[in-house]
Amino acid sequence: MEPSLPGLHLRLRSELGRIDDQLRSLLSSMDRLQGLLDAVVAISREVELPAVLHRIVTTAMELVGARYGALGVLDASGDRLEQFISAGLSQRERDDLAEAGLPRGLGVLGHLIRHPEPLRVDDIPAHPSSTGFPPGHPCLRTLLGVAISVRGEIYGDLYLAERRDGQPFDQHDETVVVALAGAAAIAIENVRLFERVRVGAEQFQRLLLPVVPDLRPFAAAAIYRPAAEPSQLGGDWYDVIPLPHDVVAVVIGDVVGHDLEAAASMAATRNMLRALLFDLTSSPGAVLTQLDRTLAALTDAPVTTTTLARFEPEGTGRRLHWSTAGHVPPLLITDEGEVELLLAEPGLPLGVDPEQPRPDHSRLLPPAATLVFFTDGLVEHPAHPIDESLADLAKLVAASASLPLPDLVRALADHHPSDGHDDMAILAVRTPPAEPPPT
Repeated sequence: MEPSLPGLHLRLRSELGRIDDQLRSLLSSMDRLQGLLDAVVAISREVELPAVLHRIVTTAMELVGARYGALGVLDASGDRLEQFISAGLSQRERDDLAEAGLPRGLGVLGHLIRHPEPLRVDDIPAHPSSTGFPPGHPCLRTLLGVAISVRGEIYGDLYLAERRDGQPFDQHDETVVVALAGAAAIAIENVRLFERVRVGAEQFQRLLLPVVPDLRPFAAAAIYRPAAEPSQLGGDWYDVIPLPHDVVAVVIGDVVGHDLEAAASMAATRNMLRALLFDLTSSPGAVLTQLDRTLAALTDAPVTTTTLARFEPEGTGRRLHWSTAGHVPPLLITDEGEVELLLAEPGLPLGVDPEQPRPDHSRLLPPAATLVFFTDGLVEHPAHPIDESLADLAKLVAASASLPLPDLVRALADHHPSDGHDDMAILAVRTPPAEPPPT
């Protein structure tokens, strides 16, 4: 007996409804997968550990629609929390919980520490491990916890609480958060490796730079700051060399590039220049020209900017002789606090045209004058013209002119007008004060 027409309609509607549910489920799964991929990409972009940990929490909350999230980082023993990064709390809730301090890893949180398998709880107060909430803590009912393992060791636990739709966390939520925890472990390990590389690169860079010698009756101080972008070697350098006949030479330079080649070229350039500086019969411009020719003949050094200056005695004072190879001009600060940018024809950078002579410049310095030499990382900003940044730096120097030299260079490095995208070196030299008149 063939089914009736109404029966066929009912079966067809039922089948269409089942297909519709399957399509909705498939679309939901695709959306979750895309959300997971987006989350992994977002986490992987972070290069600082605190940012990575916070991003893990917030992306996990977004993936499952949780109101609250936290990541507890275990200490070396693995028995207690040493960090607890939370999200979703209001400022008032944070203030109320401030006195409670760091969670001690008891209750349900401690259960996940002791048993690092995924944990779903539909009623936290009813869980056998529950010990209640501290004063000021929001009342939570549902929880999803997943351990994060880095290199086979439990790094911490990711906690999510209270789905926004009021439903308990389900198997789909657990699956996507477990997947996120796997990606988070890789991101955490990458950032930790990145940090070790960054610290190693910075230490290597500092080892290449000299310790400022005792220049009495001169005074000098220098500072180097790496770029905001971690793990990059830089090509910035400075040098201070006492020479015969009461002459002091200072050099500051910047090799183009941020890699091992730039650092190696910086070291080679500095060492070659040191050897050439002892020829006091050659002007600074002639020394730079000779350096350029030597580099071209012996190395494949990249383009380099530099300033070479000599402080030479003249009468009872000092005369500054200098030449630049495409470098930013130094700043002169008088004993009265007046600031002047020593603008002069810069000449070509090293590595452009070794046969091109470089101009020399000269300036009689007043007693107790301060010269500030720096690399362009101190002033470069994509949103501001270089002239504007140099003017801002001159104002900062004027405001800090009375400071001792170590404090002066530190103030400039802390409050520079650049965007911090490049490393920076600063070298300040102060000429001797005026000699008291004979009695």
